[in-house]
Amino acid sequence: MKKTTKFLSLAVALFAGLSGTAQAADGFKIGTDLVSSYVWRGRDFGDSPAIQPSVTYTFPGSGLVVGAWGSYAVTNNNDGTGRYKEADLFATLPVGPFGITVTDYNQVANTPKAFNYSSTGTNILEASVTYEKDDLNLLAAINFAGFETNKAKYVEAGYKFSSKDGYTAKAVVGAGSEKYYTLDGKFKLVNVGVSVSKDRFTGAYIYNPDRETSNLVFTASF
Repeated sequence: MKKTTKFLSLAVALFAGLSGTAQAADGFKIGTDLVSSYVWRGRDFGDSPAIQPSVTYTFPGSGLVVGAWGSYAVTNNNDGTGRYKEADLFATLPVGPFGITVTDYNQVANTPKAFNYSSTGTNILEASVTYEKDDLNLLAAINFAGFETNKAKYVEAGYKFSSKDGYTAKAVVGAGSEKYYTLDGKFKLVNVGVSVSKDRFTGAYIYNPDRETSNLVFTASF
């Protein structure tokens, strides 16, 4: 699942490995992140370092952003299922301090078939709204179509609490009911962390209280 967040103004997705370079005002942009592990909303995917490419297009005038984002593990999963792969599509419309986004998450690790939203498929559709003002970022999201959605919800708050000598420090707290980051699919606190960034590099500590797991993630963005 992706961190729709860099292109959608999802600065809240600090810890998913999507800290890349700033979005161009109009037109195309490409980039990639190299992450020590792919952690999304408090859950580690792939048990491996990963390469995360992206391409976006921003329409002049409206500011509408459409794009694709992927994550490709460098090594095989520990469970023998091969390398984790993900290829997502998204569209974001800015409305003042808000961003309205639809994301198509596609986990392609187990099957090459894309755009399969049945119970046996690999796609999930999510609608989300972000709000950004000064140092505060808020996110609310819900799954509305695809396999095993259960209309899972996720909310998150991020706050930049320090900016000094080129270093920026942010904190995030997130809760959700998706089975990927909770143990039983019930709404719980799943993502608590702090990240520190300078230039194109980010280090983040992420703790999932429900799974009682922690990760230290390093990201280099190009």
